[in-house]
Amino acid sequence: MPPTVIDLRRTDDARDVVHRAVQALAEGRAVAFPTETDYVLAASVRDAAAVGRLLEWAPRRGNEPGLSLALKGADEALDWAPGLSPIGQRLIRRCWPGPVVAVVADDHPDSLVNRLPIESRRAILGDGRLRLRVPGHSMLCECMRMLAGPVALAEPMAAGRSPTSAEEILSCAGPGVVLIIDDGRARYSQPPTTVEIGPTDFRVLRAGIVSEETLRRLSSLMVLFVCTGNTCRSPMAEAQFRQMIAERIGCREDEVDARGVVITSAGLSAWGGGKASVGAVEAMAEIGANLSEHESQPVTENLVRQADVILTMTAAHRAALLSQFPDAGGRVAMLSPDRQDVLDPIGGPLATYRRCAQQIRGHLAVRLDRLVDSFLRS
Repeated sequence: MPPTVIDLRRTDDARDVVHRAVQALAEGRAVAFPTETDYVLAASVRDAAAVGRLLEWAPRRGNEPGLSLALKGADEALDWAPGLSPIGQRLIRRCWPGPVVAVVADDHPDSLVNRLPIESRRAILGDGRLRLRVPGHSMLCECMRMLAGPVALAEPMAAGRSPTSAEEILSCAGPGVVLIIDDGRARYSQPPTTVEIGPTDFRVLRAGIVSEETLRRLSSLMVLFVCTGNTCRSPMAEAQFRQMIAERIGCREDEVDARGVVITSAGLSAWGGGKASVGAVEAMAEIGANLSEHESQPVTENLVRQADVILTMTAAHRAALLSQFPDAGGRVAMLSPDRQDVLDPIGGPLATYRRCAQQIRGHLAVRLDRLVDSFLRS
């Protein structure tokens, strides 16, 4: 019996489609889903028989895992790969959901892989590695939220390439595929980029829509300094830290980004496009740093999600950030290792700005040694 095809574009209530797909997956059937790059075949990883059938449609790629494991979000990756390196964590946090597939080592005793049926483990492991993915299409994401466990994905080939439409995935579907969800041609209609993540670097296994240059930029260490208005303290911290990093890694200040360290600043009450205060500009000019072109920006959810290290000027700033973005808790700290507030110089004479800059530089020196070096080595 051929699979049922449901056109999302002609569906009055997508929730009915979600429930139907979830029921099929829970019953051990395979369902075809659109992603942002292609169409895939999915089955519940908790059903060993369904995963075994799914493996029949997966192309063989050397000693890579036969199937991909689809996760609900990047925060689940450490449940399956607890030993994921810092560079890997940066990549997936910035790329997922999206068109990047990560091949990671499965060599940790606490991995949830060890709780799966043995047949499922064989299907999603290859040479001690897992292939993880968080597709960006809302339909698969909604279905996974309602399932008790993750989903295995087969990424078949149609006429030598990834299927990008319901018609093409239909040509790959065999017995056991009961439902195909049609949302027209995949948005990008190009394969995802597959990267293998190691302890200190990554390599592109299969080129796709995301270039290696973009991935290199996304894998950079990002340090975010936060104050109130982003016109005095955090811009001075940003400027001085850029100087210190450039000296540490032996490059010019304008080459720091290209060398894998992105430094920025923002304010909890900042307006976009404001200039640095006159005192801050003058204090930084005295040490060879240029703040004349600084433009303030507010703290945003995207900035917080992207940042690896978030350093606040005061305890109040840290508390405000954590109340608004509790998931960032492990990445937020006061600039002062001793938890001393950096006093606001706004409205004071140049001497006050100089003292503030010196206070910031002292804290930065300690932070550079205690925190940032480990990220630079990764």
